[in-house]
Amino acid sequence: MSQFLKDFKRWLPGALISIALFAAILFFVDFGTMLDSIRAADYRLLAIAVVLSFIWLIVRAKVWQTLLRDKPPYKDVLFTAGEGYLLNNFLPFRLGEIGRAFLLSRKSGMQFGEILPTIFIERTVDLAFSAAIFLAALPFVVGTAGSERIGIIVGVIVLIGLVMMYVLARNNQWALDLFHKLSARWPAVQKFGGSFLESFFAGLGVLTNGWLFLRFLFWMTLDWAIALVAYYLMILAYFPQAEWIWGLFILGAAAFGGAVPSLPGAVGTFEGAVAGALTLLTNDQSTALAVALTARFYNYLNSGVIGGIGLLREGQTLSGVYRQLINFRNTEKAEE
Repeated sequence: MSQFLKDFKRWLPGALISIALFAAILFFVDFGTMLDSIRAADYRLLAIAVVLSFIWLIVRAKVWQTLLRDKPPYKDVLFTAGEGYLLNNFLPFRLGEIGRAFLLSRKSGMQFGEILPTIFIERTVDLAFSAAIFLAALPFVVGTAGSERIGIIVGVIVLIGLVMMYVLARNNQWALDLFHKLSARWPAVQKFGGSFLESFFAGLGVLTNGWLFLRFLFWMTLDWAIALVAYYLMILAYFPQAEWIWGLFILGAAAFGGAVPSLPGAVGTFEGAVAGALTLLTNDQSTALAVALTARFYNYLNSGVIGGIGLLREGQTLSGVYRQLINFRNTEKAEE
């Protein structure tokens, strides 16, 4: 019971955010208009977008396999990635990220602690890409003067960030020693922050191998490019007047919406971010929500198919994996 209360306190803020956004959607959206928009959509474009959503996940598995230095077989990485996204859709606290490290460790021979840092690095670079995409598109969307210059500045900032990550990867022990020295007065901060930084630097090891890093950057860029095309086609299916920059703006908004604390699967925050951003461009809340729900359906579809096949291959269920993760988490805490 005490564990339930602790978990309840952790997910309550996210639940409140999701509920508030759902209330706003119910207030502003005309569901009759939304259904008319869905019926009038260009389903040829939506069909292409759904195929691209599967290709996106296939390439995303290649991104992760590269970070794992090609140690696990690609098939295992693909199905485990799908399982992770499927778990994230239904389990709280983004347990799918822990889940895919846990599941892959059971089938690949790699250690959990060896896999988890790669997921952290993947998400960190995802955040950099989403920030760059959103900030680069924003000036074009709002019509700010000097939009091209701002886009270049954002690109330079991202490049500087990658260089800094490389420097940290090459000098990780120095950075760890500095952190321990500065945090010596706060043991709790030192304990948590130290393990966090060690995992972070372990994942950064990919940056010290030039060829491996270039491969990782290639697959990651390709993955985001596929997502951009898929989002643009989804938008174009509902808004024939859409420009390509809309795809950049909405993709960046969707990534940030998925990162906000919420109910499992970013329910509410994802729809709020996508529909809100599209409403700024179109002033059509109802059709904007139709686009958001289409993107939501595609997320469920690709992870459900690939992740579901993975779970069936292993004789697993969502509830079974959840119980294993809770037991694993409790075991880890008991050993600390």
